[in-house]
Amino acid sequence: MSKIRPSKGAPYARIMGVGGYRPVRVVPNEVILETIDSSDEWIRSRSGIATRHWASPEETVAAMSIEASGKAIADAGISADQIGGVIVSTVSHFKQTPAVATEIADKLGTGKAAAFDISAGCAGFGYGLTLAKGMIVEGSAKYVLVIGVERLSDLTDLQDRATAFLFGDGAGAVVVGPADEPAIGPTVWGSEGDKSETIKQTVPWTEYDSSGKFPAITQEGQAVFRWAVFEMAKVAQQALDAAGISPDDLDVFIPHQANMRIIDSMVKTLKLPDHVTVARDVETTGNTSAASIPLAMERLLATGQAKSGDTALVIGFGAGLVYAATVVTLP
Repeated sequence: MSKIRPSKGAPYARIMGVGGYRPVRVVPNEVILETIDSSDEWIRSRSGIATRHWASPEETVAAMSIEASGKAIADAGISADQIGGVIVSTVSHFKQTPAVATEIADKLGTGKAAAFDISAGCAGFGYGLTLAKGMIVEGSAKYVLVIGVERLSDLTDLQDRATAFLFGDGAGAVVVGPADEPAIGPTVWGSEGDKSETIKQTVPWTEYDSSGKFPAITQEGQAVFRWAVFEMAKVAQQALDAAGISPDDLDVFIPHQANMRIIDSMVKTLKLPDHVTVARDVETTGNTSAASIPLAMERLLATGQAKSGDTALVIGFGAGLVYAATVVTLP
């Protein structure tokens, strides 16, 4: 018989608060058209994007995260020193070590919170949320801060007609804490590494000096579109099934804000009822990868399009290819 004492965590976990930060500079499509041969009409028809936010030198990954996290902590009604874990999902923090999560945890005043970064592309928020839920139920932390943050403008090739218009910067954060009833459903997640070449960094950092070209994100647009629309709709349905609900039970759908055509196609494939509010934050924020779901969640709640207690399906998918979907109760 094991002599290890059982964990004493909460029975369930929930999202308690959400916060977002968008850089001050708003970049319309006209700016993108200075470096690619295209049109505003083409960009909008292909992606649904009209504007995006680009960070200034002062709006670092850490700085944006701290702003978003402060709002999430206040929204949750707790203090920073109660945070026991800080999880940061990002692909645009350019220091291999230390993790930017440690800097954020310190500057927020969390004390000695466990802090680490994860790299799961556009599915990173879902991965972080799942880890946070496990920490709370297991008992290693009472409150966990989950941050999705990107400065994708640093990884954008402005001469690449296929991707120059897609990416934006920003940070979204949620506080996850204990709950007496289920409020974060089972996660359906996974990876398809055989498709990893469809979204990738152009050259590894080790080849940067010899290539003479700064690494950027590139993708095979049509392949990604087909995968996202057909395969991710299946994953979204699996998440609904795992939570024991149907599309009719949903109030809100918050997919990764990759592309308006992908979002609309998923809504159609899932046969979501008209009463379901669908996040379409991509129009004014662009694709912010790991930050897109919490940013969209924050905007829906702030504008009254969604309300506390609503049942929401969230799904992220991207480079890897990786994905994560779950059903949550909104804070």
